[in-house]
Amino acid sequence: MLRRIYDWCLDAADKPYALWILAAVAFAESSFFPVPPDIMLAPMSLARPKRAWLFAAVCTVASVLGGILGYAIGALLYDSVGHWLITLYGLGDKVEAFRESYSHWGALIILVKGLTPIPYKLVTITSGFAGYNIWLFVLFSVITRGGRFFIAAVLLNRYGDWIRVRMEKHLGLAVAILVAVLVAGFVIAFKMI
Repeated sequence: MLRRIYDWCLDAADKPYALWILAAVAFAESSFFPVPPDIMLAPMSLARPKRAWLFAAVCTVASVLGGILGYAIGALLYDSVGHWLITLYGLGDKVEAFRESYSHWGALIILVKGLTPIPYKLVTITSGFAGYNIWLFVLFSVITRGGRFFIAAVLLNRYGDWIRVRMEKHLGLAVAILVAVLVAGFVIAFKMI
């Protein structure tokens, strides 16, 4: 199954619908979806290293727009949808502590957590809930999400052939590492919040 998904992403890199799917995953991941766009960004960039910049730009724009939706969920719908999403991830009792930290460290929280495997939806929803300045939130989201996706684009563009050979040889290990990083992100989120 992993091989089929990986091969589909490689094959889809030139198809027009691939950018829309990549954008949808990046958008959803910033507000409610648990799977990061990296699962499509990496194979698509490996298939077409020269398009890695385009793929990173699509992820950045869609992720920031999804972040604005997450912000709106926190600001306007926290009592219903926002609280439900935070509770779904098991962080309902820790939101107040996270909200308090925004009064002192809001910019740093957005910048650091946007680069890490910590689920960004937690940052977007809590930013809205905490009433963090929307324009600063968008600016920091562009910086941090763009940084994350363009660092991947640089690496995949420059070392794509080398990475692709190793990824295809050890696909199971690569997926296991990705899952471990995601799980570590959730664990870190639980410990930090």
